[in-house]
This record gives sequence, structure tokens and C-alpha cells, in this order.
Amino acid sequence: MSTHGITNGTERAIIENMLDRNREALIETTRGLSDADARRRLVASLTTPISLIKHAAAAERIWFQRFWAGLDESECDGYSRRDERTFAVADDESLTDVIAEFERASERSRVIASGFDLDATKDNPREGTVSMRWTLLAMIQEFARHAGHGDILREQFSTPSLLQQSS
Repeated sequence: MSTHGITNGTERAIIENMLDRNREALIETTRGLSDADARRRLVASLTTPISLIKHAAAAERIWFQRFWAGLDESECDGYSRRDERTFAVADDESLTDVIAEFERASERSRVIASGFDLDATKDNPREGTVSMRWTLLAMIQEFARHAGHGDILREQFSTPSLLQQSS
């Protein structure tokens, strides 16, 4: 992904660039981690660096493949239900595998989104009527939030004295 910042241009270009920048920020929280560190659970939830990436791939599929493209779950390129299993990473999946899965899902999302105007709308049972603009902005918010989670987890890895103090 090329994530050079666009600060001026069309609304769509700026929104799509910001989304790509947040996708990359989430991936960057895992760069250089071993598979073991990427799986370390430091909080009570299923949140780990690798599971954040796995969840993000599922979010891409839920919103773009299932919702906007109207694909059946069997037509999606991975898990696409809204539940905690979006954080589930199989034992045989490496961090490299999960990042590649997220990048594939993101690319497919870009293709799907490009077929809709920002003002295109669909009814969503949870959110009501949503536009493509809203969806792209919601994904920016989602990935920015999870990149923050990833930053905090990574900080815990590099600050052993904090981990010892909390024990």
C-alpha cells in the first residue's frame, strides 16, 4: 500500500487515502513482531496484535463484500460474520499470513467501493440507511481505533518494567 498523505483534492481521494493510511497504521503496529509476540495476550479480551489484523480483514469483508456487494457468506474470501470470531486466529496462521489476508480483503474493498458513489445508500439493520461515504468514514474510525490498541500492546511488549509492576 502506498500511503502518501493527500491533504488536498477531491473528497473521495482524501477519504480513500485516509482509510489506506489507517489500514497501513494498523499493519505497522505489528511490523517486526515475532509470531509468538503477535499472539501474546496482555488484556482479558481476545485482543492481540495478530487478532486486530484478523478482525480488520473480517470488517472489510462484512462491510464491503457482504453489505455493499451483497455477497453470500460462502462467496467471501474469509470469515464475515459480526461476532467475536472475527478475532480468532488459527494456530497455523502466521502474522505474515494474516497481514496478507487483510491486504487482500482491503484491495477487494477498494474495488467494490469504487463501484459506488459516495452518496449511494443502502439500508443496514443495525445502523439504518448508510452511505458509502459513511462506510468509508466508519472504517477509518475502526482502523484508527484498532491501530491505537495495537500501539498500546506494542508499548507493553517493549516496556517490561511496566508489565512487572502490574503483576
